[in-house]
Amino acid sequence: MSRRQLPPQIEKITLKSGEVRYQVTAEAGTDPETGKRRQTRKRYRTEQEARKALAEVTNAVSRGSYVARSVITVEQACVEWLDGKRIAKSTKAAYKHALQPLRDRHGPLPVQQLAKAHLDNLVSDLQDGEFVYAHGRPCRAWNAQTINPMLRIVAKVLASQMGQGRLARNVADLVDRVPGSRKEMNTYDAAEVRKVLAVADRVRAGHSWHLALSGLRRGEIAGLRWSDVDFRAGTVTITNTRIQVDGEVIEKETKTEKSKRTLPLTPAIVEALKRARAAQAAERLKLGNCYGPGEYVVCDEAGYPVHPDRLSREWHRVCESAGVRHVRLHDARHTCGTLLHLQNVPIAVVSAWLGHCDAAFTMRTYVHSQPDALAEAARSLNAVVTNRDKTAGVRPIRTRRRRRPTA
Repeated sequence: MSRRQLPPQIEKITLKSGEVRYQVTAEAGTDPETGKRRQTRKRYRTEQEARKALAEVTNAVSRGSYVARSVITVEQACVEWLDGKRIAKSTKAAYKHALQPLRDRHGPLPVQQLAKAHLDNLVSDLQDGEFVYAHGRPCRAWNAQTINPMLRIVAKVLASQMGQGRLARNVADLVDRVPGSRKEMNTYDAAEVRKVLAVADRVRAGHSWHLALSGLRRGEIAGLRWSDVDFRAGTVTITNTRIQVDGEVIEKETKTEKSKRTLPLTPAIVEALKRARAAQAAERLKLGNCYGPGEYVVCDEAGYPVHPDRLSREWHRVCESAGVRHVRLHDARHTCGTLLHLQNVPIAVVSAWLGHCDAAFTMRTYVHSQPDALAEAARSLNAVVTNRDKTAGVRPIRTRRRRRPTA
């Protein structure tokens, strides 16, 4: 029986050692970046392996699923994806931070060689606090709320590579997400809020804490101008924010369109703002031409806007003076949402007050049960189950007797 003739794409090659190899040269479509014809060339030990490889390449090209060998590294893929994002500077900084562990550990690795095992090991080390950044600083342990968003971002980077024909599959989609419930946020009860505000009314920047406990974000407080306050109407309009991004303080519009909002001011906040305005006027008079623009509601003694981090530091000092538990400045915002909810304010109104996109997010993230509210719920339940008058007319539950089996 005659031997089958080799197809033109397979060439039999005899090496100097006398060993035989079968070289496959196949058309691999067109390079999407250059528009030029693309070929793949590889040698195999046996004719059977070569024929199988040729068939696989031909079928993949015809289906449009062929992936040519690429030298693009993980680092290059991440940089390319980040550079292509048309997003806010703060959002890009958050993405960059999330991708940093992957880039530090596997940056030089060709992205086509990135495997599920690489990501599994990275997740384990981040969970256990055993990851060390490239510059030598150890990384604190990450939880589910940090690791899972990182995996989603890595998946987006790899999906971009798939879209460009450089990857056949997305290994980030194969990695199990870290289980974990959302961390319960600390909030103050009404008594603690009153203690904090009592101290706030005695310090220079006390109006800051009135605003914080009224649900404003730290950046919204730092970016608030006097032109946003209407004493005649008794309202404040939130339109912009001052935040720190990569060590630099930037000012931009609010987080979302819903974050732009006009809120009524309580009498206590109006008084706190008027005291702050008078104090700043006295400081301007004292410094004269050396005084800054003085356009911000929260500014230093020289009339310049304060750094957002300064607000966090001063908040902790005020809480310590008030003798209450230490919570983050952002938890003052959660406190506002929780207390409004406990006062039976409709969740849609709470959502609008806080500047959220939808009420479901408000309920899921910002509304928390407090011990006093839970105790009141227990008292209500106890009143129901122990009130015999209400259950006097209830018929007792009758049990069905089993029939004895007949012999």
